[in-house]
Amino acid sequence: MQGKKWIAAALVCGFVLGNSMAPAQAGILDKVLKGGVIGAVVNATAPEIDKAINAITAKYGVSSEYATKVVPIIAVGDGSRAGAAQVSGPQAYVDQCKAALQIEQTIFGVRAVVLVPIDRIDIKDINRVQGVGVSAQLDIKI
Repeated sequence: MQGKKWIAAALVCGFVLGNSMAPAQAGILDKVLKGGVIGAVVNATAPEIDKAINAITAKYGVSSEYATKVVPIIAVGDGSRAGAAQVSGPQAYVDQCKAALQIEQTIFGVRAVVLVPIDRIDIKDINRVQGVGVSAQLDIKI
């Protein structure tokens, strides 16, 4: 219940701040707040999301024998997105993974989305977590 109160407080603050700023500033703030709220929701609900994804893969007979967990997505490139990714691999490596870096680029006229498991929730001084792959993605356009 405490998590729901925190999320509600963040939404109220975002609404108040968004309505008190100039339209250009509000647009940027709106994206930042939505991304932050989505990140908080992902962190608060990660175990449930992970179980749901694992249930889907089990239903279709493609379950992983490796450890899995859900982490927030940090996006850079052509579009602002926020969401969650399920990572999979040996438990020790999965434990090191804190986020998935989403890089969007156009290659040969085709949109490419690259998801890389990383060791921190940032886009500076990050390291790829070797031995871990992204097995699912959930995202919301912001």
